[in-house]
Amino acid sequence: MSGLLAAMAQSSLARLEQARARESEKALWSRATDAPPPPPLKLSPEGFDIIAECKLHSPSAGDLSAQTAGGMAGIEERVLAYAQGGAAAVSVLTEPTRFGGDLEHLARAATVLAPLGVPTMRKDFLVDPYQVMEARAAGAGGVLVIVRMLERCHIAELLDCAAMLKMFVLLEAFDAADLQVVHEVLAARKHHDEQVLVGLNCRDLDKLTVELSRLRELAQELPEGRPRVAESGVSSVDDVRTVVGYGYDMALIGTTLMSTSDPRKLLGDMLAAGRERALATRSTNVLLGSSEE
Repeated sequence: MSGLLAAMAQSSLARLEQARARESEKALWSRATDAPPPPPLKLSPEGFDIIAECKLHSPSAGDLSAQTAGGMAGIEERVLAYAQGGAAAVSVLTEPTRFGGDLEHLARAATVLAPLGVPTMRKDFLVDPYQVMEARAAGAGGVLVIVRMLERCHIAELLDCAAMLKMFVLLEAFDAADLQVVHEVLAARKHHDEQVLVGLNCRDLDKLTVELSRLRELAQELPEGRPRVAESGVSSVDDVRTVVGYGYDMALIGTTLMSTSDPRKLLGDMLAAGRERALATRSTNVLLGSSEE
């Protein structure tokens, strides 16, 4: 595990213990199950979708709040623009020490987006099902689970909790070894009723640099039958076309959307380009299939 992930895991454990001291797991479970159901994650038949991310700070990019009005109103305004731009879901950072996040950001985003039918996803360094319950109680419809941080039994616990709460999971890998774990975990769960996306993050966690080539090199290693999500490094319309060409069905885009003054337009342009490329790729595959018959 990288230095960043190790530090984030320790911080997450500390926050977990503090939360448990404030509220029992039984009480939290009651709040989570009593919460109104989240909007379902619906993927477009056009072949490409975007999870738009709301984060105020990044270890690699620094302060990302310049284009976002201060306070909760700014967060609400930005996630609303994401929904209007066509985001399938909105990822909200809740990690406070390195990303400037808070569970209240997630709750406010969920309140804004629920009437529009757009689910929110808690993006954090989750280590325990308690934190999945926290997300659901705050209104989230999904959570991020980072494969490299967790033992397989703990990955299964998080997936089980999310499935019980009818939440989707973005299962995140960084390299081929992580993807092998993903294959084995999902093979053991092939009869489970759950919605799992598989993401490949192309950021080097030690240098905090982006290696877009990793998305190409490992594209064929992602499991079949699960939506494939390109994470990090997608910063332009051309990047969108590129990752769709590699075979990705979705992209999680944060820093670029947080850095623009018009996220609605940029998101719309990216979606249009991705869906155009997906349609062209699909048509080419149909023609190739016909020529082989």
